[in-house]
Amino acid sequence: MITGSVAGLGKAMAIALARQGATVILNGRSDEHLDNTQREFSELGLDAHKVCFDIGDLDAAVSRVKKINQEIGTIDILINNVGYRDRKSVQEFAIGDMDKMLSKNLSAPFELSRLLAPAMMSKGWGRIINVSSVVATIASDGDATYVASKGGLESLTRALAVEYGKGGVTVNAISPGFFLTDPNLHLAKDASLNKWLASRTILGRWAEPEELAGVAVFLASNASSYVTGQTIQVDGGMSARL
Repeated sequence: MITGSVAGLGKAMAIALARQGATVILNGRSDEHLDNTQREFSELGLDAHKVCFDIGDLDAAVSRVKKINQEIGTIDILINNVGYRDRKSVQEFAIGDMDKMLSKNLSAPFELSRLLAPAMMSKGWGRIINVSSVVATIASDGDATYVASKGGLESLTRALAVEYGKGGVTVNAISPGFFLTDPNLHLAKDASLNKWLASRTILGRWAEPEELAGVAVFLASNASSYVTGQTIQVDGGMSARL
């Protein structure tokens, strides 16, 4: 199950996993968007199930996951992909805004992991993959709550790896850099940003969503059986460059 998989990085990872033989469960908040994505999978010759709930609604998540377990079987791989972002300067945030950010970006992955991990451990095999961000370790201006939540998610990744490793469950994170997803398309038209990105990254360009998929497949497979508690940077070398 990949949260937020009707578009962008989530959909790219879902397609890649389906092509490798995984039984993919798409997630989103809109039945219409899920239906459209499921149709796209069908046109590609891929099979995908769907489950509609907002990750912030934990009661709905519990109910839907129970239904999945009954109809499809135990979820062996969880990708916590959904990310909420609110770009403002620190002083522009209202009291409580941080709680909203942490609820989506940190609490929801924590609760979904807790919900699914016991069944994985009972089988002695499971994968939890958290999608972080390059800004978890190199902060950007006007992004404090998002930066803090993603830093917390990488720490949570290590903590869950320690908790669940004895049951055969690995927990890792992927840290994307600048990807050409729908929310970023308008930014890709900014000449000054493109010039900065060309100088800031080693590869000197934006990434396509499909370029994250290979890391997700690796972490979800037996090829990564001795990798846990790690964050893999997929940022064109941004985090490696001074």
